[in-house]
Amino acid sequence: MAAKIDLKNKKVLRHSATVRLIHWTVTVSTFLLIFTGLGQMPVYKRYMVDRLPGLAWSSDFSITLLIHYLAAIALVFAATFHLVFHGLRRDFHILPRRGDFRESYLIIKAMLTKCQEPPCHKYLAEQRLAYVFIASSLALTIVTGIFKVVKNFPGVYFSDGLLNWMTMLHNLGTFLVIFGILAHLAAFIFKENRALLPGMFTGQVDLDYIKHRHCLWYDELCREKDLNTPAGPNKNLVA
Repeated sequence: MAAKIDLKNKKVLRHSATVRLIHWTVTVSTFLLIFTGLGQMPVYKRYMVDRLPGLAWSSDFSITLLIHYLAAIALVFAATFHLVFHGLRRDFHILPRRGDFRESYLIIKAMLTKCQEPPCHKYLAEQRLAYVFIASSLALTIVTGIFKVVKNFPGVYFSDGLLNWMTMLHNLGTFLVIFGILAHLAAFIFKENRALLPGMFTGQVDLDYIKHRHCLWYDELCREKDLNTPAGPNKNLVA
């Protein structure tokens, strides 16, 4: 934990290699699931998507179904690993806390009016709320998707009513996931959030940015590293 602060290069390790691998596995598999799921409706032949270079396979049901299943396996594995990994480490920074709705309002208001934001932990309040929204939507999609797969097993029978519900909930979960992704990406419209982008590729974020915007988390890191360097807006680093 102490190695998270790199005073020499003025960087903070926000996401480990394992966390980044999980994130990108979930991201890539989710996009593949959405793309191939829409392709099974089918819409890609109707709207000539399969005529685009490299996408001739998109209207082939057998291919999109295979990719859909492989992406689903990757997503389930990554989601399970994520829960176990952070559960064993007792790393619950991303979980919502009391007052997150009010704090999210204050942060968004501050970004719009350019006033000072409330002190923040490792994740902003809206990031914690977005995590629960997207995770719940993915969970709904995964559970209903499992039902849709199991129904094809020999000797397994579900009522038409249950299958209709599973299909509707699966579609609803997909819509919510798409909405959550768009809202997540829209957060980077605000300049204040863009400094976090490098963290998803390199894992590191600028130290001064963390001191200024995530000062509560920075204080925790300092205590772990035995650094007497209180954080906060416009604080100078004491090496």
